[in-house]
Amino acid sequence: MTDEQTPAEEWREIGAGFTARVDAVDDDGWGAPAPVAGWTARDVVRHLVEWFPAFLESGSGIRLEVPTSVDDDPAAAWHELERGVRALLDDPGTQAVVMDNPHIGEVPVDRAVSQFFTADVFMHTWDLARATGQDDRLDPDRCAALLAGMEPAEDAMRASGHYGPRVAVPTDADPQTRLLGFIGRDPGWRATVRR
Repeated sequence: MTDEQTPAEEWREIGAGFTARVDAVDDDGWGAPAPVAGWTARDVVRHLVEWFPAFLESGSGIRLEVPTSVDDDPAAAWHELERGVRALLDDPGTQAVVMDNPHIGEVPVDRAVSQFFTADVFMHTWDLARATGQDDRLDPDRCAALLAGMEPAEDAMRASGHYGPRVAVPTDADPQTRLLGFIGRDPGWRATVRR
């Protein structure tokens, strides 16, 4: 999140970027391999749709409904979640709600959404775009800011099991390449063409 953006404004920007990639995937594209080992494009959406509502509800009691199964319609499931997050962040009452989580302590819900979910959606935008042959460029300033915020917590992040081993990239690489390497992605990864 930039200093000028609220969590709601940030979500509208990042959520829209991911949504544009989701909406460009045709039915055959959901089975395409993704940069995360063992995942498909559908699994990128599944990850976001499944982990965040449970995280939010367990720490705040707020329940986001996603009635559509990712297996049935990943785009519809994503749209349901995106609308729920947008409504949550647009609600002025959300700023007064605190998330209590044993790993992060007490954090205002809108800040927790920004720090954990919006940032995750931003990074997974590359995964979905790369899996489905779309524009995979990410905002370089946001990449640099995310990387600067995560590097001091690298040991804890690796220990969590949510990030793979760091992938070596050139020291003079651009911010997106450095961020991807940090989170365990091979920036040069390309889907294998099926024949």
